[in-house]
Formats: sequence, C-alpha cells, structure tokens
Amino acid sequence: MKRRTFFKWSLAGAVAVLSGGFTARSSMAANRYYKGPVSDHFDGTRFFNPGGVEPNGFGDLLRWQFNGQRASWPEKPDPRATVIKPDLSVTGQNLRVTMVGHASMLIQVAGLNILTDPVWSERASPVSFAGPRRVSPPGIRLEDLPRIDVVLISHNHYDHLDITTIASLEAANKPTFVTPLGNDIFIRKAAPDARITLMDWGDALDVTNGISINCEPAHHWSARGLGDRRKALWAAFVISTPAGRIYHIGDTGFHDGINYRAAGKKYGGFRLAILPIGAYEPRWFMKGQHQNPNEAIEGMLLAKAAYVVGHHFATIQLTDEAMDAPERALDAALAKHKVDPARVRPLHAGEVFDVPPERTPA
Repeated sequence: MKRRTFFKWSLAGAVAVLSGGFTARSSMAANRYYKGPVSDHFDGTRFFNPGGVEPNGFGDLLRWQFNGQRASWPEKPDPRATVIKPDLSVTGQNLRVTMVGHASMLIQVAGLNILTDPVWSERASPVSFAGPRRVSPPGIRLEDLPRIDVVLISHNHYDHLDITTIASLEAANKPTFVTPLGNDIFIRKAAPDARITLMDWGDALDVTNGISINCEPAHHWSARGLGDRRKALWAAFVISTPAGRIYHIGDTGFHDGINYRAAGKKYGGFRLAILPIGAYEPRWFMKGQHQNPNEAIEGMLLAKAAYVVGHHFATIQLTDEAMDAPERALDAALAKHKVDPARVRPLHAGEVFDVPPERTPA
C-alpha cells in the first residue's frame, strides 16, 4: 500500500470509524445526545460497559496505525460477492438472512423485513472523498430492496450508521428505526420525520403480532466526532418471532463471555445468532471492542445458538488482518470447539442463508 493512501486511511478512516472522538476536557460536562438518570451503564454524562474496558487512547491509535503490519486487501471486488434481488417476504417457519455487506443484512421472518446497520455508501466515513472504502458493492441494490418494516441500528460508528442510506430508506419505506439511546439525533439529520424507537438495555418493543425486539448489552462504545465518545449508547438486539429467536450483535468485544452467558440464560437459546467475526487485529488494540472468530464461537456456545451468521469481514478494511483471515481463523475455531461447520455461515455480499429449523445445540 502506498504511503499516501495509508496516511489518508490513518486520518480519515481510523479516526472516524475506530477511534471516534478523543475526549477533550471541555466536553466532559455536557451530553447533547442524551439526558437521563444515572444507571449501571450511564454516569450522567457518558455510557460505559459495566466491569469492562474503555477504548484505547490517541497514543495507542498512532502506535497501531504506524506499526507497519497492515495486510493489503485487493482493490477489485471480492470474487465471492454477488448482487441479488430478494423475495418480497418469507412466511411460516422460514427464516432467511441475505448479506448486503459488513454488518448490513436483510432479515426476513414471519412476513417482516428487517435491515441491520444499513450502509450502502461507498465509504464508511464522515467525508465522501476519504476513509475506509468498500471492496465489493452491496449484495442488494438499494432500489431492489423489498418493503422494509424495521431498521436496527446498533450504534453510531460510521460503518454502522450511514446518514445517506437512512435518508433513502426513509424516503422509500418510512420504516421504524430502532436504536439505542442518543442515536436519534443522527437519524433525524437525515430523516426529520422518521419514526424512531429509542431503547435502553433491558427495554422491549412489541413490533407486531408475535414479534418483539429486546435491547441487550454489547461490550463496545460510540463516537461520531470530536468530544462525543460514549455519549450515545450501543447495544445488541434480540428479535423474538413465531419462527424462533434471533440474537443480533453489530459489534462487541468478548468481555469474558458475560453478555453471551446472560443472553443464553435469559432467553434459553436462539435459532440464529448474527455475530461479528472480523476487524480484530492487532489484539492489543482491538480485544476490548472487537471479538475474533474463536471468541465468536465461544459466544455462540454460551448463548446456546443453533446457527450463526458471521459478518463484519471482507467488505471494508478497518484493521490489520488480511481479507481472508477471519474465515481461516473461523475454520480453526470450529475445529477447536468441535462445532459442525454447517451451523456457522460467514456470509459474503449477496449470499443467502435459509436458516434450518431450530434444533437443540450439541
């Protein structure tokens, strides 16, 4: 990679997506995104992971960015990626997931169409001319989407919350946007009249007959610009449907399996867990906020998930590992934990997974 390109990534990419805003002393006293009571994960100004770790500081960011260990990704589209036109809906006991790219997926279940962390823009960045660029086009063209009922946005990093895409979805579908506390301010910038449901960890939302969404903890953080680190909440979601439960995590550190263990105990297991398996190197920098494939499989077992969709890889290079490294590491993790590879699908853009009927995990 040319030094010039690397420098462009360092300034616009890592700072925007992974470092977010480094907290200035002048910003400590105010939170313009959310005002609410102190809780076990909100100190009155900032959200935090109980018993967890904070994201690394600016010095660590520079140390990482200039370590010279960043793998080169191909500039051409991933040959495994495709572009498809999905069905309008699925019904009965069917459950289908179609990969758009990175953490953006179309979930179709019980007649409902749900989008997760939708990003159709070319770059995950606050600017259109620099920052992490997708290596493959979205697996579904925006104009080919079926009617979208619900949009889940797990947190406000640029690779999960894309203003341009939100504006397009609102214009075409007027869906319900479901997101953790404090993130409505960003959605309103793109869609002032959007229907938004804000959720705290532990909250529940009845969507329609037999379908509900619960907001659950994830070990992550948030930032959109300078001085706003951890001023909006991040979360995982549980979607309960007549066809089974779905556990969706947009981003998380493993956190000793605490959240996975709690989810398995609370819900008794899942037909499907949608888990990140990429953006994890170097571990000294990423471990607290991004799990690796081995940790994802440990989480699958702790949460008692029958099947898994792996995401957050092979679309946008955010970290040091090679494009195919997550899948190779995933194969090793499946062998280590003696998990049938048929139960875990790392999806590429345009790939469809019709989740088999629920079964008791081995």
